Amino acid sequence: MNSEFWSNRYKEGNTGWDIGHISTPLKQYIDQIEDKELRILIPGAGNSYEAEYLFKNGFSNVFVCDIAREPLENLKKRIPEFPEKNLIQQDFFEMAGSFDLILEQTFFCAIPVEKRPEYAKKTSELLTYEGKIAGLLFDFELKEDGPPFGGNKEEYLAYFSPYFKIDILERCYNSIPPRQGNELFFKFRKK
Repeated sequence: MNSEFWSNRYKEGNTGWDIGHISTPLKQYIDQIEDKELRILIPGAGNSYEAEYLFKNGFSNVFVCDIAREPLENLKKRIPEFPEKNLIQQDFFEMAGSFDLILEQTFFCAIPVEKRPEYAKKTSELLTYEGKIAGLLFDFELKEDGPPFGGNKEEYLAYFSPYFKIDILERCYNSIPPRQGNELFFKFRKK
């Protein structure tokens, strides 16, 4: 799973995870955030409707990272005024920087399962003191033929607990209909 793999998925329109808009749980979470100056990172952002929503609602420090060029170009076409410097085409695991909030939407469950412990550590490294990571994780049996690769609450706790205080990790009550019963909403604070 490299940039070519993901670029081809976009070129072929093989983007079944893309719902074409911000998901309800993330929209409702974002609507509660008062500080519009937070430095927010969306890793493995894809077409990043979350970044679009944040930007259009006055959040000025939104950064999107994706290994493929196409989704970043798609975001720029939808929002030409989105800062070019905040569109980062890079492998997430090679990123540097400091962020107050990381938003997770389908990226974690798209990376190879063996990289999950590294993801938990990397997000902790990229967050400021007591920074947060929040978003959605799939909650269905782990599959080998992903992405997406599933997982469960116990597995996720094993990855994130060494680096984060667990504020929320529960069944998502406001998932979109096709994902109802298959998502966990979470909010973790850096230790």
